[in-house]
Amino acid sequence: MKIKILFVIENSFFGGGERAFAQIINGLDKEKFEIYVACLSHEINLSQAISRDEPRSAVSGSELFIEKVRNSAEIIPFDLRNRFNFRNISYLASIIKEKNIQIVHSQGARVDFFARFAAKRTKVPVVISTVQMPVEGFNVNFFKKTIYIFLDRFSEKFVNRFIVVSEALKKRLIEKHRISSGKVSLIYNGVEIESDTRFRIPDTRKKIREELKIPENTMLVGTIGRLVWQKGLPYFLEAVEIITQSPITNHQSPVFLIVGEGELRSELENLAKRLEISDRVIFTGFRKDVKEILAALDILVLASLREGFPMITLEAMAMGEPVVATDIEGIREQVINGETGILVPLKNPQALAEAILRLAQDKELRTRMGLAGRRLVEQKFDIREIIKQHEQLYLSLYK
Repeated sequence: MKIKILFVIENSFFGGGERAFAQIINGLDKEKFEIYVACLSHEINLSQAISRDEPRSAVSGSELFIEKVRNSAEIIPFDLRNRFNFRNISYLASIIKEKNIQIVHSQGARVDFFARFAAKRTKVPVVISTVQMPVEGFNVNFFKKTIYIFLDRFSEKFVNRFIVVSEALKKRLIEKHRISSGKVSLIYNGVEIESDTRFRIPDTRKKIREELKIPENTMLVGTIGRLVWQKGLPYFLEAVEIITQSPITNHQSPVFLIVGEGELRSELENLAKRLEISDRVIFTGFRKDVKEILAALDILVLASLREGFPMITLEAMAMGEPVVATDIEGIREQVINGETGILVPLKNPQALAEAILRLAQDKELRTRMGLAGRRLVEQKFDIREIIKQHEQLYLSLYK
């Protein structure tokens, strides 16, 4: 008999956490597991989000998530944008009863509360929470954060197992949240390891560069992710200003991409104008073809101030892409400084610019770091192994 799993996620945007959940849902053995997903659906999103004048990225995010999992699971509409609607507990409980769910697996501090209480009410045998970013890391006002933390701590006792995506998060849950180490499992995020280099072939690179009107021989440096404060994008733009003023790069005329959508887009575009670098920076908006974008880049940059365990760095490394990133928790478990990329101090555009320039001027170094990153991903972050670890955990908990 198949084990019935209900995945619950708030997917109003499509980021690394949503991508990781989609990978698991798609990769699980369908002979062993029957899968349901409660999330923001097309019907809710398109009819209501647009009428509320919400950002197009929110609409696109839920569409992309559903597009990725629709063939692997039954989609159950679940609107979590009203985060204090406690009727969500009753709604999830009714789904659990109707589908005879045996495992509830949630991701996202806001959604965890509803999933945990619904599972408790219906006496689901196994409750699992994946922690990509702890609730205390949310950028919300003091009042909301206090409520989120209280509800999160209160409902943690209903969870059989926490999955964390980094050693730093495991340490935080054990030491700060006082959760027993036996209830915390470390399972990294993973990426697909292509057997060939189809996303790095010249045709793909050429196609994207032609679309963006970037010559083949132009150095292309990019950052990919939501345009939110956590990504440290003002520091990236300040680094771009430093680079463009460097006499070493005047003849190379590097171009910089900012790929993604979010609440800070207008602010970042205005900053680029004030720094007089608008002619060097391209804001692409939301893109589905992230791998193709990576193929067109020469260097990936992540200027983040806070991360759980970012997917985009793993995806770049899997494609042999050198990485420049801030030296923070999560990232330093992926990028080995001086071997698979370059790590720089937080909030330091000068160091960021110097690292980018170092790679931009040394093709051999870019190649060497790219290959080392590819090997590391093959050894530690292959999604096939990550899915096996999830399957083993489900089977061990539901006996």
